Amino acid sequence: MSNIIGLINYGIAGNIHSIKKAIEKAGGTIKIVNNESELNSVDKIVIPGVGSFKDAISELEKDKLLEPLKKAIQTKPTLGICLGMQILSTLGFEYGKTKGLDAIKAEVKPILVDAKVPHMGFNTIDVVKTNPLLNELENEEFYFMHSYEVVNYTEISSLTDYAGHKFVSSVQKDNIYGVQFHPEKSREAGIKLFKNFIEL
Repeated sequence: MSNIIGLINYGIAGNIHSIKKAIEKAGGTIKIVNNESELNSVDKIVIPGVGSFKDAISELEKDKLLEPLKKAIQTKPTLGICLGMQILSTLGFEYGKTKGLDAIKAEVKPILVDAKVPHMGFNTIDVVKTNPLLNELENEEFYFMHSYEVVNYTEISSLTDYAGHKFVSSVQKDNIYGVQFHPEKSREAGIKLFKNFIEL
């Protein structure tokens, strides 16, 4: 059975090189997706992301990938990473209000915490609802770097504590998974997460 993972390449928001390397290290076959026909030819989808919600959505629109991606993630196993997870939400509030992919009923808002923002560095995840992606990763540390958080109450897979503030560090809804951390910067735990995704 074919198991080609499509890595969405959407301009500066992508940050795809390190993710490509990490997924290949985990044994995955990667295809960089730049347009709709390439998107249709892959079995799974990874939405990477650095930068702002607004820029990410406008890059996807510019590349004519926004609507095809909305459609594709309804059926194909999908993993959103950091900003990639955030844009799975209904709405983002970074530099104004921007509509997201609306795959998960959530909003993306600034982290309001009495500590340094962005939240940066390694932190643990507290798994509140198990899923195959997080298999055997319950007490692992992952690398975070973000100033915004996904506010959601129904699809939460794990929470993470930062200076007494609990935020959503991963979500799952049917075939769609999102992680707020960067597995590609999380050493062995990140490779294991990608292996889990490959095996879905």
